[in-house]
Amino acid sequence: MILGLETSCDETAAALVTDDGHVRSNIVSSQAALHARYGGVVPEIASRRHLELVLPVVKEALQDADAALDDVSRIAVTQGPGLVGALLIGLAAGKAIAWAGRRPLIPVDHLHGHVASLYLEPAPLEPPFCCLLASGGHTLLLDVRTHDGFAVLGTTIDDAAGEAFDKGARLLGLGYPGGAELDRLARQGDPEAYRFPVARTSGLDFSFSGVKTALLYTVRSLHQTELAERKADLAASYERAIVTALVRRLLAATEQVGAERMAVVGGVAANSELRRSLPSARIAPLALCTDNAAMIASAARYREAIPYPGYLALDAYASRDAA
Repeated sequence: MILGLETSCDETAAALVTDDGHVRSNIVSSQAALHARYGGVVPEIASRRHLELVLPVVKEALQDADAALDDVSRIAVTQGPGLVGALLIGLAAGKAIAWAGRRPLIPVDHLHGHVASLYLEPAPLEPPFCCLLASGGHTLLLDVRTHDGFAVLGTTIDDAAGEAFDKGARLLGLGYPGGAELDRLARQGDPEAYRFPVARTSGLDFSFSGVKTALLYTVRSLHQTELAERKADLAASYERAIVTALVRRLLAATEQVGAERMAVVGGVAANSELRRSLPSARIAPLALCTDNAAMIASAARYREAIPYPGYLALDAYASRDAA
């Protein structure tokens, strides 16, 4: 079995996954309540909380799998991208567990992990396919030809889709995490009530700064009483504009590369409007949309392990450009 660790942002996660992709356990400890008072993730607070939680989460993952460390053949851990302080906690824990048992360690790219969430049992998706990866920090269109990699077809030139959802929720005075709160409110509103722009960019890239600005100006133009009455309609219309951009680009990318199948992964894949708008796409299960360690262990199945003790100098990276 592979023990996976994930601490790239504000979820402390550990999972046990077999070589054939069966998830024996998948434990995620969210810090959402801790960061809610600040309206977003505070990196220093996230790092300190990871330090407190990482070993208890590993112990719980082993208990849920009815396994011991002796049953683990290798350790997989997120190396980046993400918050460096948070990543270093998971990386240090992974190194320590691997070193203590003279096990190999597999560093995993967080984005590869999201795609690899599709390779897990009970219904693994086999490449090739075209994939939309949308989260709080990333929005990418990927041409996935093999299990161990992908080619980037398009990305965002400004905000990520998840970030746009979170900022929109903040403009509407919603709670944290904003994307989920906005999605819940949007179900009560009319998505045709307002016409928010869908950016036209070159190629397959995305842009969400325009729709965010449009929402800001609309909110400012409304009296507080009217804003309260129209908040659900604003949420639904704003959500529709973002989802429309995502769906259009994914369909265009799928046609461009001649893919027969398409998929959606990442935190935004949990959005109900997006899931409804892509009935023919393979969308990651809800439990595997947000950051988790099962996806990291899944990706590790297709990557070369670093033998003991060659990983002790391994460092984290904040962005893929620094990898």
